[in-house]
Amino acid sequence: MTDATAPLSRMREEAHRPSLPEVHATVAVPQGGSWLRKLFAFMGPGYLISVGYMDPGNWATDIAGGARFGYTLLFVIMLSNLMAILLQALSARLGIASGRDLAQACRAYYPRPVNYLLWFACEIAIIACDLAEVIGTAIALNLLFGIPLVWGAVIAGLDAILVLYLMSRGFRWLEAFIVALLSIIFICFGIQVIAAAPPVQAIFGSMFIPSREIVTNPAMLYIAIGIIGATVMPHNLYLHSSIVQTRAYPRTDEGKRDAIKWATIDSTLALMLALFVNAAILIVSVVAFHDTGNSHVASIEHAHELLSPLLGLGIASTLFAVALLASGLNSTVTATLAGQIVMEGFLNLRLPHWARRLLTRGLAIIPVIVVTAIYGPSGTGELLILSQVVLSMQLPFAVIPLVHFASSRGIMGSFAVPRVVCALAWAVAVLIVILNIKLLYDTFLGI
Repeated sequence: MTDATAPLSRMREEAHRPSLPEVHATVAVPQGGSWLRKLFAFMGPGYLISVGYMDPGNWATDIAGGARFGYTLLFVIMLSNLMAILLQALSARLGIASGRDLAQACRAYYPRPVNYLLWFACEIAIIACDLAEVIGTAIALNLLFGIPLVWGAVIAGLDAILVLYLMSRGFRWLEAFIVALLSIIFICFGIQVIAAAPPVQAIFGSMFIPSREIVTNPAMLYIAIGIIGATVMPHNLYLHSSIVQTRAYPRTDEGKRDAIKWATIDSTLALMLALFVNAAILIVSVVAFHDTGNSHVASIEHAHELLSPLLGLGIASTLFAVALLASGLNSTVTATLAGQIVMEGFLNLRLPHWARRLLTRGLAIIPVIVVTAIYGPSGTGELLILSQVVLSMQLPFAVIPLVHFASSRGIMGSFAVPRVVCALAWAVAVLIVILNIKLLYDTFLGI
């Protein structure tokens, strides 16, 4: 080994330490038995990443889209969900096949300046994501219990303690907590959709058949881009590539191929749940606001205020707030875990588990509390929009490295995605970049 290659070799060796070592390969996987037992063993990571696809940041765009344009944007929700399924499948493949999460892969294969740039962009994205999630939790606590927004943000920041406790009991405990909250969200919106009694034919027609108006109507295109930009969460790509490695599958080629198959099924099923929730938010918004002449409704607070009287269901607003609280809690928990993965993967920090989580949580939660204290109740809607714009700016920094690694035979070997999937993934990446550039252009120039 030459002196020139030694530092790079040492860096790659350091980056190849297990991701989330305290829970790495701790969930048992049966080597025999029925396919149902195998599926159950791999179910969990997909539901953790699905949280990011139905977090409070998505609610504002779904509410505004339904109130203003009816069912038309259901197609955009379906399209963005299909894009998410592809990208998360690539993320799981990278983690299982290479044994590295996305942050570790960036550290191993990119020059140090590029690595630091990607780390900084990702930290900004996690802070922006926390902004939406903590504000959503604070709004829910305010709507349900009258707790001021600043104190609600502080309460939301205590999730680091919850993560520490659940992780100390085992990764399955954390997954069970997330699934329980997802079930609450699903049930709440299921009841609201039943109460709304929307026309099924209009729903399926709009979901599978795109309207030309999505492109020709500038206002509709702006919200459509916002939905796509808010759906694919950058930190989810880092998170998924790490937590799929919690399964104790055989680290052989055959074992990895089997794990990739089951992990892909897990994430696909979980993202279909996210599709239902996002579609349900838009559908309820159509029936409650668009069809009753209240197309001006765009904020979460305004939607909560009008939901019960317009739907004729007394508990509709309460169900809405409960689902929002569950969504916010879920999202802050997974963002905390993603923050740890990002900091460890990019910087290779060796700190105690509790110190890492408190550090990553503090970097994100302190700006959130400060901003919430400054803007107060009147600015929460604008802050949610701002958080989605910041996320849009960071998204290419996660998507492009992911597609690069997943399609590279030098990194993935025989597990590199086929050429057709590679071409589709690059097309999705380019589309996301173009749409997010337009979103930023329209946002800052007001076009």
